[in-house]
Amino acid sequence: MVGQEQVVRTLSNAITREKVHHAYLFVGSRGTGKTSTAKILAASLNCEQGPTVTPCGVCESCVSIANATSLDVIEMDAASNNSVDDIRDLRERVAYAPLSGRHKVYILDEAHMLSPQAWNAFLKTLEEPPPRTIFVLATTEAQKVLPTVVDRCHRFDFGRPTVEQVATVVGRVAATEQISIESGAVALIARHATGSFRDALGTLEQLVTYAGDEEITSADVLAVLGVADAEQLFEALDAVIAHDPAAALRSAARLTSAGRDPGQILRDLEVHGRELLAVKMLEEVPEEMRVTPERDERLLAQAQRLAGTDVVRLLDLVSAALEATANGAQPRIQLELVLIKATAPEVDPSAAALLARIERLEAALAGQRPAPTPVPAPAPVPVPETAAALPPEPEHPANGGDPAPAAAQPEPTPAPAAREPEPAAPTPAPPLQPPAGPPELATVAACWPAVIDLVRKDNQMLAALLADARPVALQEHDVTVAFPSGKAFLKRKAEQDDYRRVTAEALRAVIGTPLVLRYELRDEPEPADPAAQPGGLSHEELVKRLVEEFDAQEVLDDEETD
Repeated sequence: MVGQEQVVRTLSNAITREKVHHAYLFVGSRGTGKTSTAKILAASLNCEQGPTVTPCGVCESCVSIANATSLDVIEMDAASNNSVDDIRDLRERVAYAPLSGRHKVYILDEAHMLSPQAWNAFLKTLEEPPPRTIFVLATTEAQKVLPTVVDRCHRFDFGRPTVEQVATVVGRVAATEQISIESGAVALIARHATGSFRDALGTLEQLVTYAGDEEITSADVLAVLGVADAEQLFEALDAVIAHDPAAALRSAARLTSAGRDPGQILRDLEVHGRELLAVKMLEEVPEEMRVTPERDERLLAQAQRLAGTDVVRLLDLVSAALEATANGAQPRIQLELVLIKATAPEVDPSAAALLARIERLEAALAGQRPAPTPVPAPAPVPVPETAAALPPEPEHPANGGDPAPAAAQPEPTPAPAAREPEPAAPTPAPPLQPPAGPPELATVAACWPAVIDLVRKDNQMLAALLADARPVALQEHDVTVAFPSGKAFLKRKAEQDDYRRVTAEALRAVIGTPLVLRYELRDEPEPADPAAQPGGLSHEELVKRLVEEFDAQEVLDDEETD
């Protein structure tokens, strides 16, 4: 049994050592092989060559079990046989010994559908079954089975097989039945089966009828299943990466041109986006997502080019679109809206779109800004020969020289409004990137409404709490947020771990720097003093800095101009 090695190993050892339990509980999602494993167990026990872990498959017992005609292997569907009368009939038949085989095996499918009364009627038989009688209960919802029943069974959990494992089974069946099929078609069948062997084999059977005697191709799979072509999904995501709404709209038209269901295309787009997110986080294609080497290589390349926020936002948009279609919205319109919003955040008024736009702007600026380099000292300027005949200018005392005697200097001609030149200094290099470190308090206070708006998207109650507070102090990476003294209850609510985490994440998303939130009660928060903050300037310092940097002159309000 492919993909259920732990189940196969345990049951094989039980058969070999003749330690088979009288009751088993097989738990797993649909199509994972629960019923098939139960039939293989029955064949292993009743094969004419057995008990053996490798039943021959050709003896009368094996053939009758495979054809569901064996009188010693009874398969029941609990969904339609779940009454007390059905269980009483089962109890009567259990009393009879096996007819032709060594064991009687009862396979009860969808066991969780039995009523509590039916379980109570069956419990005594399950506790003390007749000799050589084995019960196999298969279910997809183990939590609905009575705990007293679970305690009396050996439980096996059937994991969902990977795409590669499903493809292996499909390829093996195709080779056994001499079905001609492309490897790409096998990969598509396995991917669409979503971890169900039964669905994959059912699709293969349908394709055999569709293709007839011809080879089954990927186009046949797309036509029968109505799923989106992988190439078209890659094209749609390429449009998202390029931020090209027109290309995205054309991709939507191509996806729906073949008559495929737009709702199914949205689900295929969600699966593709989820794979891109996983590959981007893991920096490789995980084993359960591998289909073909060519597709895996392209998936990795596309994930590396796609921004993390873009793929997360795409998944959010697809989720909202699927919910809208479930409520009656047109799937084609929702598909187009998803791709347009994903490629052009400027047309989306949501806060998530705004954050995506900010991230793109920051990325663009980071790509344009070179690393700051020190500016070298200016090279000495050669003096022209004509300048050598001119008398030397007097040195200014501020430069460390002595003033020249008055008799040795010609009388300069006064010029109106002339100012004495100052010594030239090297021009400092302008900062090309914002300085690292915490922001100023004024910045945090100005962005506080945006933080509340971002919180409101996911938690309106928390946003209402924070509306009564405001940042009042900033020390290094700690920001103090004050509530009025009469709002102690709101402060306690905001201090809860979940609320504090959501607020901190929103603050980091808006500010761009992680800050530690601290809350306090304060009636009238004092206005922040810029000079007391790291990197802040008082009014006088700011005016002085402007005068020095721009060679400006301060004009007071009460001065009159001519």
